[in-house]
Amino acid sequence: MTGRRVLVVDGNVDAAESLALLLRLCGHDCATAHTGPDALAAATAHAPDAVFLAIDLPGLDGYEVCRRLCGGVAGPRPRLLVALTGHGQDGARRATAAAGFDHHLLKPADPDHLLRLLTQPSE
Repeated sequence: MTGRRVLVVDGNVDAAESLALLLRLCGHDCATAHTGPDALAAATAHAPDAVFLAIDLPGLDGYEVCRRLCGGVAGPRPRLLVALTGHGQDGARRATAAAGFDHHLLKPADPDHLLRLLTQPSE
């Protein structure tokens, strides 16, 4: 398997760095960001294949970051955009879908599930 370029965005620094470490150990090239504006800058610099993006972020929330990533503000749209959130209600799921996310996962997300998402072939 070829590793993917992944951007992990979470306002909780420990959570972001822990997930990035796991992904690196599995052969992926990871960058992290902890605010909405930093996420857009990192996406521009890193050109990720996949983004694991928290919703509650300082600066710009994850919905707005996703909309901008889908709109090409930070380069080509990543092939995989995953919302990582503590909000599992139907309204939250509709909001992530409307923003352009491919998946909506509750925190803490199952690491095996995240790794499976990364290894799925591009559509």
